[in-house]
Amino acid sequence: MHIVVVGEDLDRADEFKTLLADFGLDWTIDWLAEAPSLDADAATFDVFVCGLRPGSASGPELLARVAAKRPQAVRILLLDESPDEAGIDIAQGVDGAHRVLGRPLDPDELVAAVESVVDLRELLDSEELKRTLGRINTLPPPPKLYLQLTRLLRDEGASNTMIASALSQDPAIAAKVLRLCNSAYFSGGREISDMRSAVNRLGHQALLRLVLTIEAFGGPGLGNSREREAMQDRALRASNLARRLLPGPSAELAATASLLAEIGRLLPGVSAGSEGEEGPHYAEAGAYLLGLWGLPMPIVEAVAYQKTPGKMRTGGFWVTGAVHVATALVAEEEPDDEYLRAVGMADRLPQWREMLEPAEQPSGD
Repeated sequence: MHIVVVGEDLDRADEFKTLLADFGLDWTIDWLAEAPSLDADAATFDVFVCGLRPGSASGPELLARVAAKRPQAVRILLLDESPDEAGIDIAQGVDGAHRVLGRPLDPDELVAAVESVVDLRELLDSEELKRTLGRINTLPPPPKLYLQLTRLLRDEGASNTMIASALSQDPAIAAKVLRLCNSAYFSGGREISDMRSAVNRLGHQALLRLVLTIEAFGGPGLGNSREREAMQDRALRASNLARRLLPGPSAELAATASLLAEIGRLLPGVSAGSEGEEGPHYAEAGAYLLGLWGLPMPIVEAVAYQKTPGKMRTGGFWVTGAVHVATALVAEEEPDDEYLRAVGMADRLPQWREMLEPAEQPSGD
C-alpha cells in the first residue's frame, strides 16, 4: 500500500512511518509539499491524503484530479475542527473524498479509513450481487437533471434564473417540484407557482434533494402510486432528519444518502432482510446502483451499511451513523444501541426522536 500525504507537516513524516510499522503493515508513505504528477507514466499510489490548502492548488481541486486520473486510489480529505477557508468549496471537497478525517492526521484513523474503503469495495464486489443485478434488463438510469444541476451549482456564476431555466426543461419534473415545494415538508405558508420562486424558497441544496427524490422514485418499479408515495415520504423525512443529526460540511451528504437509502427496493430480486428471503439485501443492491451512478463514496457507503453500521472499521458518528439513525426512526425501528454506545451518541437518541417529522397521509392510487 503506497500512501501520499500532501501539504501537511513534513516534520511528522518519520514519526508516521514508525507508527505505521508498529501496526505491522507493509505500507509506504510519502509526505510531499506539493501534489505528485498524475501523468500516465508517473508513479502510482493507493491512497491520497490532503487538506483544504495543501499547496498551490486547493484540496477539492486535487481530489477531483485524483478521481479522474487515479480512480482506484482512496481519497482522504483532512479538515480542521471548524473549517473556514475563503474561496474554497468545502462541500465539493467532502463530495470528492472517500473519507473526511480531522487534522492533525492520526495513524489509527488513517488505517481504519483505508481498510474500511477496501471492505466496502469487497462488499460491493459480491458475486451474488453481480448475478442478481446482471439479470435485470434495464437498471434505473442515473438522475440526469440532478447531475446537471449539481454541475451547474458548482459554477459561481450560476444564478437562480439559470437554475429555474434548467428545471423548466423537464415539465414533468418541474410540476412535481412545485407540488412538493408546496407540501408540508417545504411550505412556508405562501403558495409557490413558478420555478424561480421555488428556487428562492428552497435553497440550492434542498432543491437538489427534491429533484433527486423525483428522479429516483418517479420511474417504474414499485407496484402503485401509494407504495411510491410511502417510499418518497420516508425518504424525505429521513433526509430532513439526517441533515440535522450531522451538522457541518457533511450534512448534505447525510441528507442525500438518507434520501436514497431505500433505492435498492426498486430493483427486482433483492431482499428486505426478512427470514427466508433470498437475494442480496436492498441496502447493498442500492449502494451498488449508486456506485454505478457515480455518486460520492460516503453516500454509497452509508446506503450499504445503513442497517449494520457496527460493521464499519471507522469510529465516530459520520454519514453512515446519521443515515442509520434517521432511517431507523422513520421506519419506527430501534437504532443499534451497541453501535451508538460505541460512538458515544446513545444519550442523544431521545433528542433525535423529538426531531422526527410526522408522516404525511398518502393521497391514494
